Amino acid sequence: MNTSAKNILLWLVILVVILLLFQVLNWGKGAATTVGFSDFMEMVGRGEVEKVTIRGPEIRAFKKGVPETQPGIRTYAPTYNELVKDLRDKNVKITAEEPHEGSLLVLFLQWAPILFLIGLWIFIMRQMQSGGNRAMAFGKSRAKLLTPNQKKVTFKDVAGCDEAKEELTEIIEFLKDPSKFQKLGGKIPKGVLMMGPPGTGKTLLARAVAGEANVPFFSISGSDFVEMFVGVGASRVRDLFEQGKKSAPCIIFIDEIDAVGRHRGAGLGGGHDEREQTLNALLVEMDGFEGNDGVILVAATNRPDVLDPALLRPGRFDRRVVVDRPDVKGREGILKVHVKNMPLSDDVDLSVVARGTPGFSGADLANLVNEAALAAARVDKKKVEMIDFDYAKDKVIMGAERKSMVMSGEEKKITAYHEAGHALVASFEEHTDPLHKVTIIPRGRALGLTQQLPMEDKYTYSKEYIEAELAVMMGGRLAEEVCLGRITTGASNDFERATSMAKRMVCEWGMSELGPMAFGKPEGEIFLGRDFARQPDYSEDTARRIDSEVNRIVAASYIRGKKIISDHRIALEAIAQVLLEKESLDGEEVYTIIQEKTGHDVGKRHRRAEPAPVPVPPAASPKPEEGASAAPTGLIPVPA
Repeated sequence: MNTSAKNILLWLVILVVILLLFQVLNWGKGAATTVGFSDFMEMVGRGEVEKVTIRGPEIRAFKKGVPETQPGIRTYAPTYNELVKDLRDKNVKITAEEPHEGSLLVLFLQWAPILFLIGLWIFIMRQMQSGGNRAMAFGKSRAKLLTPNQKKVTFKDVAGCDEAKEELTEIIEFLKDPSKFQKLGGKIPKGVLMMGPPGTGKTLLARAVAGEANVPFFSISGSDFVEMFVGVGASRVRDLFEQGKKSAPCIIFIDEIDAVGRHRGAGLGGGHDEREQTLNALLVEMDGFEGNDGVILVAATNRPDVLDPALLRPGRFDRRVVVDRPDVKGREGILKVHVKNMPLSDDVDLSVVARGTPGFSGADLANLVNEAALAAARVDKKKVEMIDFDYAKDKVIMGAERKSMVMSGEEKKITAYHEAGHALVASFEEHTDPLHKVTIIPRGRALGLTQQLPMEDKYTYSKEYIEAELAVMMGGRLAEEVCLGRITTGASNDFERATSMAKRMVCEWGMSELGPMAFGKPEGEIFLGRDFARQPDYSEDTARRIDSEVNRIVAASYIRGKKIISDHRIALEAIAQVLLEKESLDGEEVYTIIQEKTGHDVGKRHRRAEPAPVPVPPAASPKPEEGASAAPTGLIPVPA
């Protein structure tokens, strides 16, 4: 039972006791039988009454032979002067008491509303100032102190970010044995900023630090500082560091620090913006006149670009730990952590799954493992098999199959030719990724998908690779145009991606006839106060040249893809027909069809001894939120 329920129950008990007490003290009125005065006098005349008690107009009488502990009878006397004489004539014992016009119960009922309001006020104030509510304690920090009884996460539970673990391990060693570093003149870092895309394990690393370090660990979110009242954020920052100083050496962890550490002077607020005051307090506490020896601030964010420069300088955040998406070795380690308590079949090879998931973050891999377990449980398997991981991989990357979606024969034919066009161009382009799977089964928002996969993790992309990918994107529309003699809206997403990639070739990567120059700012998340009113840094004439160059690149890829489609149309027709029959083909099946129809062994350069991994997006430096999968190729439903 929580504190609020206990307090409410206590007040109810007190109220019941008071009412019972007044009932007992109220002379037992409710227990006596009320009779008329005439009936009472007749009882006296018959000699049935032994004793009476007179209190003003009220008369309480007790019959002969009845114990006084039993309820008596009650009546009210009018103005009758002979009452006492008549009672004495019948030898009735008379007792007189002072009348109570304002009895305790009446007094209580009169003061009850005021007493209730006073009690309610006391109750509310206690609730506001006690326990976890502390609604009136606005300026107090809401940081949670990790207790030894809570489930601990250690570095054994974290994989795929060895460099980050090393940086944080050194912080823990400094807290445990500071003399090891101080004897050589080293100083403990005041702050560690972990930054990286969402889902890469920044918060999990902080929990592991809490589990490894035998020091107090305070955790709080950046959004917990600022609320509706002015000055609350700054007050909570000061209170947080005050608690840290009392518990030093300790670690303070602020998750999503960009909520409070954004660039000052930006946004819609002015110099007295509440967030800026909170940030100012944080800057002073981290490195001001008063030292915070033994207090280390660890923060996490996926938007380091919006943080204030004063927050990032040495002396505040001395170390910046990049927690990026894991490589193939890191992905295998993460998979091992997540399948630790999962019964696996002998055919499961986690190294193959790791190679098949380039670009996946730790959260993506956790989701994949969970989907595999659910797929196995759905058919009552005792162990999770490799086929379940393959199913989960396709579901995470491409989306769930929309089996309930019924397509007409004509739409199915258009989709088959569209995807066959992508597959044919991808097979004949030398510099593109190998073909993995082609399907006309609707998945996610796409009516069909052509999936390519890299031979290994890619961190940079050549101009030849990008031009080949542009030609592959054009393959769907070209197949419709050449083979069906008409075009549809299915290539809208292909053109959107192709145009964006061509523009980045011109404006960011210097891969055009305009030369090695950058125009404008790289595509990314916009920070309102900094980017809202930014003007282009090139002239109108340059803008026209950029548009012309983008158009030239896209047109060249269109011509390049059209030549492949026209030269090998017979193979395209065959792939489309098989797709209409089987609905899905893997890369090797497509290569076999092409070799049978054209004599070209296009799959030779892509084959490898081990199973090939799943695709990464064909773009340089993918945005953090894009994850591992590119936008689906194929037909996209267009709303009416």
